[in-house]
Amino acid sequence: MAKLFINERNKKGHINPELYGHFAEHLGRCIYEGLYVGENSDIPNVNGMRKDVVEALKEMQIPVLRWPGGCFADEYHWRDGIGPKEERKKMINTHWGGVVEDNSFGTHEFFELCEQLGCKTYVNGNVGSGTVQEMSEWVEYITFDGVSPMADLRKKNGHEKPWKIDYFGVGNENWGCGGNMTPEYYANLYRRYQTYVRQYSADKPVKKICGGANSDEYYWTEKVMDTCFAMPQPPAAHGYMDGLSLHYYVFPGTWEKKGSATQFDENDWYNTLKKAVFMKELVERHGAIMDQYDPKKQIGMIVDEWGCWFDVEPGTNPGFLYQQNTMRDALVAGVTLNIFNKHCDRVKMACIAQMVNVLQSVILTEGPKMILTPTYHVFHMYKHHQDADLVESFLEGNKMTGAADDCQVPFLDESVSVDKEGYVNVTLTNLSVNEDAPVEMTFAELIPAQITAAILQGEAHAYNTFEEPEKVKEEKFDAYEVKDGKIIFTAPAGSVISFRIR
Repeated sequence: MAKLFINERNKKGHINPELYGHFAEHLGRCIYEGLYVGENSDIPNVNGMRKDVVEALKEMQIPVLRWPGGCFADEYHWRDGIGPKEERKKMINTHWGGVVEDNSFGTHEFFELCEQLGCKTYVNGNVGSGTVQEMSEWVEYITFDGVSPMADLRKKNGHEKPWKIDYFGVGNENWGCGGNMTPEYYANLYRRYQTYVRQYSADKPVKKICGGANSDEYYWTEKVMDTCFAMPQPPAAHGYMDGLSLHYYVFPGTWEKKGSATQFDENDWYNTLKKAVFMKELVERHGAIMDQYDPKKQIGMIVDEWGCWFDVEPGTNPGFLYQQNTMRDALVAGVTLNIFNKHCDRVKMACIAQMVNVLQSVILTEGPKMILTPTYHVFHMYKHHQDADLVESFLEGNKMTGAADDCQVPFLDESVSVDKEGYVNVTLTNLSVNEDAPVEMTFAELIPAQITAAILQGEAHAYNTFEEPEKVKEEKFDAYEVKDGKIIFTAPAGSVISFRIR
């Protein structure tokens, strides 16, 4: 039996709600059909936003949304997406599917969506094909409350008061689709561009996100941090930035042939989860480089693209990145969110890719129909960690499991927090595809008196369809006993469990 020890009195850090963020790019059916159907659609909507999707995301407590990309951000020119929709410029989305982008979802629509969701805003600016002036004027258009050309244009387009940008990304993947730049070149561009991301409101500051590395390209983090902290010294200890991004995707195969989302064997299961567990090493090694320049951890690590990336579903547009979502995805989400929680001293925001109909989505739509994926249920089960305090926890007797010696992962994985209501929130995953795990949970002082628990479980390949929308869903978990102040239970193979205890 594995023993989970929890010292609920030893607080290790604060879990920003933004660790549970999401990403919506102009890609496939994420924005159009997924989130936005237009005011004249027969699908129930509020100002063009799907009511069913918005309500589901609110129930999940989405804290922040990143937009408009992704690779799309560095070919997006914001002026194309404002003004009367019939006059907006049409373009070909060259990155994703070669389809027509009619720009009917633009700046006003994004902020309308975030207002409906009640979430913070994360806007990604164009460095790859845009100008400093273009970026500067976009920030002015969105945030300036006064008399200026851009503020006047916003008012002319129907929005009198400014919005708030919580986070602004200066470029995206500038090592690749955002310009194929060297880290030194990008970092100098970053220093220049961020200068003109003006702070028009002292009480509504824009936090600036610098474009970071792809996966384990540690040299990018080193060179960008060095350039942004080099002489002349920046005006503040955080070196012109509030955050540095990191992108990492998980798949069992190669970049060219990643593997199926639904057809996989035991080796694929463990290889995928092993790559998910690798997030811990990425966070720690990139974090160690950041520590050399920012020992007080004032700069947040922003993992604003993460998740599973499999081959597209057969018969769908390869550029739309539409994939199904099984219990394997749920385990990837669970173990990744546990890693973020346990590294909340450095990781300050994360955005799963992507929100609807693209990659590891939490929601899939088909016309008027909507289903929640297993990943959605994991985010829903973990939502009580948001804005809570991480506390000390560790597993004794936790073994390794896997299909082969070179494909081993921890049997169990956990994170624990205490929220403002005094609840101890425990999330635990069993990464074994076929072996249940007996667990004994022990606390430093707490004597459990009130317990609610939920479980997500199912056969490894199980997923929800529009014909069977609830094949995999969160359910009440009561298969536990309390004995001598300890909670004793068995975590089924390939499951995610959450407890709220006080």
